[in-house]
Amino acid sequence: MSFRHYLRRPPAVSAAEAVRLVADGALVVDVRRDFEWNRTHIPGAVHIPLEELPDRCLELPDDRLLITFCTGGIRSAGAANLLVENGFEAVNMSRGLVDWRAAGGPLTTR
Repeated sequence: MSFRHYLRRPPAVSAAEAVRLVADGALVVDVRRDFEWNRTHIPGAVHIPLEELPDRCLELPDDRLLITFCTGGIRSAGAANLLVENGFEAVNMSRGLVDWRAAGGPLTTR
């Protein structure tokens, strides 16, 4: 992924907004590494590690809002910009896993 994807702020939502948007049909795209995903993740999220996203983004639906997600919100910011550049409606969930838990978002280890 190009450095330029980190040079601007992507559209963003808070974790509380993300929880609501997921309930309304948005899809979470988790861009963390495999070991992070295996530790815990959001049920129903799609896992595409950040380094694979440029080659795999066409696997994502283009008819739903995509919410990019990582541990702290930095990697997912670049991911949201990449997805927007590729024609997807995407936003970054600010502060990632930390705020998702605080907002009462569900997590699983399966």
